[in-house]
Amino acid sequence: MFRLAPLAACAALLATAALADPGTPLTAEEFDALSRGRTLTYAAGGQVYGIEQYLPGRKVRWAFLGDICKEGSWFPDGEHICFAYDGLPTLQCWTFYDTPRGLTAQFRGDPAGEPLVAVEDSPEPLGCAGPEVGV
Repeated sequence: MFRLAPLAACAALLATAALADPGTPLTAEEFDALSRGRTLTYAAGGQVYGIEQYLPGRKVRWAFLGDICKEGSWFPDGEHICFAYDGLPTLQCWTFYDTPRGLTAQFRGDPAGEPLVAVEDSPEPLGCAGPEVGV
């Protein structure tokens, strides 16, 4: 019985390490093949964060949960995929991984931060509310 305890502890450590190491980052081509034509809902820490629609030509449409949509585009920057959104002055760069949990994104410069995980996948376009709907 006592001999099994070290083995169980090692197995638990290996499982934790596997979750902490998402693997090899996706290339721009791999990311495009996995995302184009899809609308993905992302969550962080189990809470829905936002939704992004991936369009042809590396175009995107993003909305934080309950917010208006932002149009943008993406491009590779080393192992990162960077997003430039209309009206936002800073780039949003992420490293994407294809994991058993789903498409996972880690924000550049925040390796210890909570990753975003695609929790829903739809071929339908992102429904965007405008800022002046009902006015």
